[in-house]
Amino acid sequence: MNTTPNANRKQIGIYGNTNSGKSSLMNAILGQEISLVSSIEGTTTDPVQKAMELIPFGPILLIDTAGLEDNSELGEVRVKKSYEYLKRIDFAIYVVDGNNIDINTYKAWKKESNKYNVNHVVVVNKLDILNEEEVNNIKKLFESPIFISVKENKGIDDLKKELIKYLEQEEEDKPIVGDLLPYGSKVILVVPIDSEAPKGRIILPQVQVIRDCLDHGIKTYVVRDTELEDALNDIKNIDLVITDSQAFKEVESIIPKDMNLTSFSILFARQKGELNDFLEGTKKLNTLKPGDKILICESCTHNVSHEDIGRVKIPNMLRKIAGGELNIEYSISYDFKENIEDYDLIIHCGACMVNRKSVLNKINICKEKNIPITNYGMVIAYFTGILDRATCIFK
Repeated sequence: MNTTPNANRKQIGIYGNTNSGKSSLMNAILGQEISLVSSIEGTTTDPVQKAMELIPFGPILLIDTAGLEDNSELGEVRVKKSYEYLKRIDFAIYVVDGNNIDINTYKAWKKESNKYNVNHVVVVNKLDILNEEEVNNIKKLFESPIFISVKENKGIDDLKKELIKYLEQEEEDKPIVGDLLPYGSKVILVVPIDSEAPKGRIILPQVQVIRDCLDHGIKTYVVRDTELEDALNDIKNIDLVITDSQAFKEVESIIPKDMNLTSFSILFARQKGELNDFLEGTKKLNTLKPGDKILICESCTHNVSHEDIGRVKIPNMLRKIAGGELNIEYSISYDFKENIEDYDLIIHCGACMVNRKSVLNKINICKEKNIPITNYGMVIAYFTGILDRATCIFK
């Protein structure tokens, strides 16, 4: 459980006014003191994240946000940051102080959460000091509220049970390979070992593809590009070859013309985003010209080398496609800014470090503002002239 990447966890944001009991609730759910609890307003500044196993549902990530009525000096900045998390979370818990109902702030928050399709449950804290009449009045204000007392640890188990019900109703994570091939299929994973490869291990997308194949009974063979030809002679009836995008051209020249081929990045374009939207975005490459403004989105920080895919290889490909220099900018964060109208094209990384909700929100923003968006693997496949072949298996 502890090694499950946060990107593969259902992410749950805890919202509410200052001193409503958000941090105490997070500690109660976790069963340990993680969030700092204080009667002083603005104690929670930056969102606090903690991974846990919600049995029997599975791994989740709890995010304790700053109070929505934060009156401290940096309150406006903190509240804005709390709202930004709505773009990425899968579900929300809205905590209400039962002794100090603020329906207006809740309505404002609910309107914003609806914008990003975030479902939520209202949790009313301080049941220990509420009488029956007050409880009945609160029930009229909110839809199916859950009453708890973090002070007396009442209702926490009931909340967990309801939380599991809500999460199980949410969309299940898409398989990476499991829905493309039947049980017992054979897949070759081509994993080049270059300066970008971490010493002593393989990178997260490759690990996740291997696990997905294991989960669905798909036989997996992992080789370097230098051993691919021998592997094809050793292994018969291969159903799919999955390669690192950077080896597309070499791998495509080695395998038979009728053999299915794709890349880790394209698989994640489908699992973390929407394949058709990214495919549509590649059409912009047909008209790319010198001076166009490109935004390259990276979801994690890393050391940049002379072989870096996002900082070196893809920019070089784009310049060759355009036939000249381009205005290329980078965004290194979970989200990108919404004022993207000045860009001619947005290119996203494989998104192995972020969740599907985050990528879908980026796609939706681009669609609303008519800005084409695609991803690393799509660009490389286009540049090498094999985009149709690399996406044929999805059709």
